[in-house]
Amino acid sequence: MNRVSVPILAVLGPAEASAAEIEVAERLGAMAARAGWIVLTGGGPGVMEAASRGAVEGGGTTVGILPTAVPTENYPNLWVRIPIFTGAGNARNAFNVLSATLCVAVGGGPGTLSEIALALKNGKDVWCWRSWTIQPPPGSHPTVPRVFDDPEDLYQALASHFS
Repeated sequence: MNRVSVPILAVLGPAEASAAEIEVAERLGAMAARAGWIVLTGGGPGVMEAASRGAVEGGGTTVGILPTAVPTENYPNLWVRIPIFTGAGNARNAFNVLSATLCVAVGGGPGTLSEIALALKNGKDVWCWRSWTIQPPPGSHPTVPRVFDDPEDLYQALASHFS
């Protein structure tokens, strides 16, 4: 039985992001908000801030699962409406993905890779744009992320998923 009454899009990605990553993350946040989804991020700068900004400007709700126990200069970003202070550092990545209905990685470093792996290990759907690609070892058949090369393909797939 699925007890989640409002679907949650976790947007995963780096604090230091490119202009293209910022643009894509912001659009993802806005699309999710308009579809009635909550947008969840790690609550910091970069991709996290862009997705949160898009969601708020799209009329949605944002949740930030923060690595810190108290506010800091970068956590939470100004667009997080529900900050959850964990004091858990990078371990908070597990909370991010376990709370999500769908995870979308935009760019990313090792922290994003850990989130992708944790999401897959826990049976979550993971979509990636300009992020890590994962190939299973020969003879194994685990779930792998759905990879998008063109952001327009990602937007179309997301729109279909939201409807």
